[in-house]
Amino acid sequence: MADVNRGNRPLSPHISIYRPQLTSMTSILTRITGNALLVSSLLVVWWFLAAATSPEYFALADGVLTSWFGDLVMTLSLWGLWYHTLAGVRHLIWDQGIGLDLETAYKLGYAVIGGSVVLTLLTIVVI
Repeated sequence: MADVNRGNRPLSPHISIYRPQLTSMTSILTRITGNALLVSSLLVVWWFLAAATSPEYFALADGVLTSWFGDLVMTLSLWGLWYHTLAGVRHLIWDQGIGLDLETAYKLGYAVIGGSVVLTLLTIVVI
């Protein structure tokens, strides 16, 4: 028998009642930073290949990577690297069965976000 209400039912979870949670947002951000790191690593590989090709081509690649846009991309990549690393450590902790309660999961989520910002700023200042 055909379901006559099939087109009238809300999606699950329905977008109007779903509230994003810190744990789901940090999980999504971990995936995004992992993919973004691939793009930034391709830029670094391009820079190395340009260095091996010719001085003129290296000047072009170096000009792009040392411009304000390149600085922005590399700074965000540095943050993404720290974020992805700390999120991986958090997942290793969870794999041991530690910190799976909601309160600790939220504390670890905030620690990953805050720690990645602090470590990014420390890396920029030191280097």
